Amino acid sequence: MDSQTEATQTYPMPERGPQGWRFRAGIGKDGTDRGAGAQSGTGRRMDSAIHPPYYESHTLVQGGTGFMGETRVQRRLAAILAADVVGYSKLMEADEESTLRTLKSHREIIDGLIHHHDGRVFSTAGDSVVAEFRSAVEAVRAAMAIQQELGTRNEALPRHDKMLFRIGVNLGDIMVDGDDLLGDGVNVAARLEGLCAPGEVYVSGSVHDQVDGKLPLRFEDKGEHTVKNIAKPVQVYRLRAIAENAHGRTVSEGALPLPDKPSIAVLPFDNMSDDPTQAFLADGVVEAITAALSRIRSFFVIARNSAFTFKNRAVNVIEIGKELGVAYLLEGSVQRAGERIRITVQLVETEGGAHIWAEQYDGLVEDIFDLQDRITERVAGQLQPSIRLAEIERSNRKRPQDLSAYDLTMRAMPHVWALEKKEASRALALLDEALTIDPNYPLALSLAGWCLAQRSVYNWSETAENSRTQAFKLAEQAAQLSANDPLILTVLGAVHTFVRNFGTARVLLERALALDPNSAWAWQRLGWLDNYADQPEQALEKFEHALRLSPLDPMNFNVYVGMASANEIAQNYDKAVDLYRRALEERPQAEWILRNLVSSLSGADRMEEARECFESLRRAYPDLTIQKFRQAMVFSNAALDCMCTNLKKVGLPD
Repeated sequence: MDSQTEATQTYPMPERGPQGWRFRAGIGKDGTDRGAGAQSGTGRRMDSAIHPPYYESHTLVQGGTGFMGETRVQRRLAAILAADVVGYSKLMEADEESTLRTLKSHREIIDGLIHHHDGRVFSTAGDSVVAEFRSAVEAVRAAMAIQQELGTRNEALPRHDKMLFRIGVNLGDIMVDGDDLLGDGVNVAARLEGLCAPGEVYVSGSVHDQVDGKLPLRFEDKGEHTVKNIAKPVQVYRLRAIAENAHGRTVSEGALPLPDKPSIAVLPFDNMSDDPTQAFLADGVVEAITAALSRIRSFFVIARNSAFTFKNRAVNVIEIGKELGVAYLLEGSVQRAGERIRITVQLVETEGGAHIWAEQYDGLVEDIFDLQDRITERVAGQLQPSIRLAEIERSNRKRPQDLSAYDLTMRAMPHVWALEKKEASRALALLDEALTIDPNYPLALSLAGWCLAQRSVYNWSETAENSRTQAFKLAEQAAQLSANDPLILTVLGAVHTFVRNFGTARVLLERALALDPNSAWAWQRLGWLDNYADQPEQALEKFEHALRLSPLDPMNFNVYVGMASANEIAQNYDKAVDLYRRALEERPQAEWILRNLVSSLSGADRMEEARECFESLRRAYPDLTIQKFRQAMVFSNAALDCMCTNLKKVGLPD
């Protein structure tokens, strides 16, 4: 043995196996396994038959070769992410092929985000993933991005195909043996994942100490936990995202303040039907009730997209009330049996979790829209007893002639709002089916118009002008059929923005807000309109208001893009870079953001970073030119001149 400093502990006896010398784990005084390889509970080999330097009960050799000439295994400090599927065995038992398809799709997302955050996947046994990161900050960023992206993807899946992951993150000492990570650093991450609630992220105290204050996150103290095969109790924290305003200050420090008016969020309703495809019917009920309540000017209503982040999650009404900053929650369920439907709802006060009112509504499926109106009236009356029914405007959306068109449109919703090329194509396919059934369904027409508008502004189409023309035609047709629907007016306002009819766009967006002052998306589109008019300060105010109305919205990455854009226009390039990067962290697939990230890095004279980012842009948009960039964007000529100059500096051709 080489002469190095050694710990004064005793080696166990070696055993000779087919692969050479191996060693049994040490046994503690209490007779329990003291090795790093005690059962992990994760279904993967983490600590069996390994070299003596790995165990606390072995002599530790600091450098050189180990016992009997074996090569010393590398030891280092690292951040470890451990994830696995909730209820994987039951999913496999129910439908093996469907479960494996979903797992493969989710794993592609997970692996991509780990790589994006400079992580390295070490173990992928069955339904589990173990990855190593050099930075605790990057490990946490990856974990939060994974849960957000998987949550968005799960929305589009039938109930029986939804797949939730638990994630634990720990910072600790690890050992590397070929493709295996070993040691307590890994085991603690696995234990955290086991403690974690479905769809969430738990971290250790060591991660908290490194990350706290560096990311817009709230650490909820879950106390110390004694976990298997770990000698000392582990301090556990649950991670929660919080929003930032345009100047980098948190909008929420802990709980959001309650508005000075009745405030409510309508949570996703449970689908109690035997057919899991009826989940979209339940989603449609929530969509309609949220839209109707939003139009009551004396109410503060959380946007649907934020409320839907709680879908398929265990609900703690007090915590949700703090996260969303509302005094009341509406929960419910929808059950369909043949042509009969039952909707059960309950109104809950968030301060103490008290149930204020509950009711059941029965009817035929064809009566669903009348049932939705009755529920809206009752909820409004409970929130503000003095309100007169005449003040409760029923939703003015034109109802579809065929419920299958309605169902297809509800299925398209999560794809519409993803702002990704493939997702927009999926949404258009569903909306085309809906319009084949009901060619005059305004909601389907307007959403299809918005998807086509995305193609023009995000450089997804070789013929941006054609995409704009088609989008304008569909949005106009929808507005003619349903002139008082805030969502349809907002889509039309956005499309008018993209064809530079800024005055008309502002009139339409302000009309939408007059009808629905709680529309986070209309506020967001007004912020973009201010950006295009070179009014960045006004834009930032509107984006911040949109964040308050929908603090957990999966679309908020586009709010951060808007804030970044405002800072780029004001030539606050470093702040713009931070916000563009934050948006990309939340939605890595939104590669169109790279266009302005490169421009801002160049404007900040951070040329090495700009060129590195430009390579990513070229991979995503190999045919992009200055001319195509200008055609897609609708900023002022002065702003575009600055952006194009910055892009030319890194080599984008004319």
